[in-house]
Amino acid sequence: MSGRFFPGFSGPLVSLVLLCAGSSLRGAAAQGDSATPVQDRELIATNYCNERLAIWQQRLSLQDWKITIIMSHPSELKPKTLGNIHWDADKKAAVIRVLDASDYKLSFCDTLDDMEFTVVHELIHLELSSLPRSEASRRDEEHAVNQITDALLKLDRRK
Repeated sequence: MSGRFFPGFSGPLVSLVLLCAGSSLRGAAAQGDSATPVQDRELIATNYCNERLAIWQQRLSLQDWKITIIMSHPSELKPKTLGNIHWDADKKAAVIRVLDASDYKLSFCDTLDDMEFTVVHELIHLELSSLPRSEASRRDEEHAVNQITDALLKLDRRK
């Protein structure tokens, strides 16, 4: 990720995100993220999720969809979830809710990784939305989506 341009990021904000990108620098970023003000972390997280959304939309050939991310608190999500997606196939519009950065108990770098996982996970649900589903198949779909998301992110982070 280092060397990439992040519109909307500047100075120390981009430094923190770039630190998170390098596994050898993850420890330094984890120590430094408590020094970053909460409002800056929320701005970084929102911008990061939107940047990653654009990348994953392209990779998954979902560019013709208008997809919006909304940072959400646990009270706005189903229990034991970190996000969700609602879509209108006719309008090709979707809203992804992602747990707000302020509600995570992880290091900031791990929070960003988890937020990206949620975005990719929900995009895969969107990609599979044309398949038949039932309450019985929901658990199997969730397992498969988690496995695919994990595999895609591992490949992406190996670069």
